[in-house]
Amino acid sequence: MTQDKSQPGGEAAPSPEELRKQVEATREELGETVEALAAKTDVKTRAAEKTTAVKQQVTAKTTQVTTQLKDKATHAAHAVQDKTPEPVRAKAAAATEQVRHQAAHLGELARDKAPQPVREKADQSIQAARAHQAPLFAAAGALIALLLIRRARRH
Repeated sequence: MTQDKSQPGGEAAPSPEELRKQVEATREELGETVEALAAKTDVKTRAAEKTTAVKQQVTAKTTQVTTQLKDKATHAAHAVQDKTPEPVRAKAAAATEQVRHQAAHLGELARDKAPQPVREKADQSIQAARAHQAPLFAAAGALIALLLIRRARRH
């Protein structure tokens, strides 16, 4: 801020205008420093920013893990299906069809004897099952195949 006057007659003293410019520049630097310190001490804002960042990380990680689990489940289902002998798969398909037929028959009997509110709930459940029919059958088929394989290995 002040000039070095160790050498007499070397440089002239700064003019009042130069001093004003130096003071103004120093004030601006000081203001920026104060704002930076104030931002660092604003705990509430920093906590909110950190919370948002953590939420985004958790969401990304959850999506990644969900995708990995779905991929692994699909791979496992294919692996079980590939390793299952054709006769076992045929038996599983036949058993699945038989169970489906019996379930439909029992469903009709229960529907005929059920009160109206129960029928409405059952219709909603049936619609939900039909919307997800392929995954349900795939899971049932894989489960039956797995059970038949375990049974075959015991005997």
